Amino acid sequence: MSEIYLLMTITKRTMGRQLMACYEKNALSTVLCTLARGTATSEILDCLGLELAEKMVTMTVISDETWKNVKRDMEDSLQIDVPGTGIAFLVPVSSVGGKTVFQFLLEGQSYEIEEENVMKNTKYELIIVIANQGYSELVMEAARAQGAGGGTVIHAKGTGLEKAEKFLGVSIADEKEMIFIVAKSEMKNSIMRSIMEKAGLESKAKSVVFSLPVTDTAGLRLQEIQ
Repeated sequence: MSEIYLLMTITKRTMGRQLMACYEKNALSTVLCTLARGTATSEILDCLGLELAEKMVTMTVISDETWKNVKRDMEDSLQIDVPGTGIAFLVPVSSVGGKTVFQFLLEGQSYEIEEENVMKNTKYELIIVIANQGYSELVMEAARAQGAGGGTVIHAKGTGLEKAEKFLGVSIADEKEMIFIVAKSEMKNSIMRSIMEKAGLESKAKSVVFSLPVTDTAGLRLQEIQ
């Protein structure tokens, strides 16, 4: 059975074209990009051999088989393992909001569908919603209807979204909002279902939703006693 992950990279913005070429070579066409800036102190930067530079953050869903090839290409062509170049890491995906969305996110990759991955002893899940720009409040209304607390919204730009019409029957705008919601594990399914029903592909939000396991938390004491 295949494991499914969220692949995140943080690199210099100047490496963007090389990274996108690496993704395209390995059939990773659905990628979200956002811009960031490093915050490390000069002492830490000196220690790690890093520069205070503008960064690019990318996120894409990847199977374990595809990751083996991508990792090798990153090391060979991007030299990602050289200090100061960037970082790439995987976070396990525990569930995806619907079979069609699953096929859309992993189209062109080798994988086997398996039962929902439930990690033991995880009290919380991180629900990630990718929606058209301007519809984050609609997503949050749907989430709050099932007991979710607050969420965090960031702006991102999607690439490789042309295939959305083939899989989802809709065209998806490039400009995106990503909504991050931390919820108790037992509430995850109802929150995701509410988002899919009220802000999903049939709505103007055209939301894609999936979740990641949270293995530890800080600052969620109020939620724990509710």
